Amino acid sequence: MARVFNWQINREMDYPYEHAPPAKQFAAVFDINKCIACQTCTMACKNTWTAGRGQEYMLFNNVETKPYGFYPIGWDVNVLKMLGPQSWRGPTYTGKTIFEAATDGRVSVGYVPDSQDWATPNIGEDESSGAIDGGAYFTLPHPVWSFYLQRVCNHCTYPGCLAACPRKAIYKRPEDGIVLIDQERCRGYRECMRSCPFKKVMYNQVTRVAEKCIACFPRIEQGLQPYCTVTCIGRIRVNGWIHEPAKADPESPIDFLVHNRKVALPLYPQFGLGVNIYYVPPIHVPPPYLNQMFGPGVQNAIDTYRRAKDDPELLGALLLMGATPLWIDKFRVRDGIAMGFDAKGAEIIRVPLTEPLYTRPAFDATRSVYRHNIT
Repeated sequence: MARVFNWQINREMDYPYEHAPPAKQFAAVFDINKCIACQTCTMACKNTWTAGRGQEYMLFNNVETKPYGFYPIGWDVNVLKMLGPQSWRGPTYTGKTIFEAATDGRVSVGYVPDSQDWATPNIGEDESSGAIDGGAYFTLPHPVWSFYLQRVCNHCTYPGCLAACPRKAIYKRPEDGIVLIDQERCRGYRECMRSCPFKKVMYNQVTRVAEKCIACFPRIEQGLQPYCTVTCIGRIRVNGWIHEPAKADPESPIDFLVHNRKVALPLYPQFGLGVNIYYVPPIHVPPPYLNQMFGPGVQNAIDTYRRAKDDPELLGALLLMGATPLWIDKFRVRDGIAMGFDAKGAEIIRVPLTEPLYTRPAFDATRSVYRHNIT
């Protein structure tokens, strides 16, 4: 095992390979607070990438209702149980990662789901935690809660799937850090599925090789964002490049949300994978539950998010989510306008921080008609 530094847990950890950073690292931020679980992203991904034989059960993108939704069933609670006690001391994770907790000669803690675990992608949908006793109404804040978790491959900095593959068929693209499978090398051993705690590597029983989200890299190569991002009607997603904290670019929307304002957090950072999909945590969910999912920065992220209306730069970065199908390399906020720029510095989108209000007179003199019914 090599020793690598994982900034998400603020310490060195064991990993089978030395750190080999790509030229750029693909990343995304999802704002949980704006998701309505319409599954438009899920169907866009399904229709694009997994419409073939053996792919019937595959959902590279899915949206599940927490706390009772899982696809496959129990994917996170099973791994959390296998990992054992997890603890933080301030920003430093003091428990074991999935690599450090491994036994029996394996590179990481993990399991292969049963076929029936994949049979119910909508299990737990819209089921809430808590109940209302003694009446048909409640007041806020209240003990009844649920939220929607959007999931894709995390294209990890230290991928569990890559670490476990005995054929070395999984690799990170050196130009953008996207994790892919060389299906000519794959022999379907499913060690990648076992080692990925998010269960975002899937096995095709027809072709007998593994498959996974490819981050729509053909679109990224054309300067476009992935389909799940551009089809999202809630405008909860934005893609971009992420850097390590010391090299963060405040004009990168991803760096800004993750490193500067720290409003977007990694999912289960204690797993030790250095994930590259980040979430703005839901503001209405009990913090202890969120702390387990997103680490110790939850309360600060929620407090910062609540102040977005008074923070023009943060508001601008959030409003650029879903505002254009083009890849936003940089952003700036000037004079009440959030502007996005491509890699060449050309402006590709501008969004007002406050929507203009137009009041039209009841009588349109030009057309000699009233705009409203009158008596």
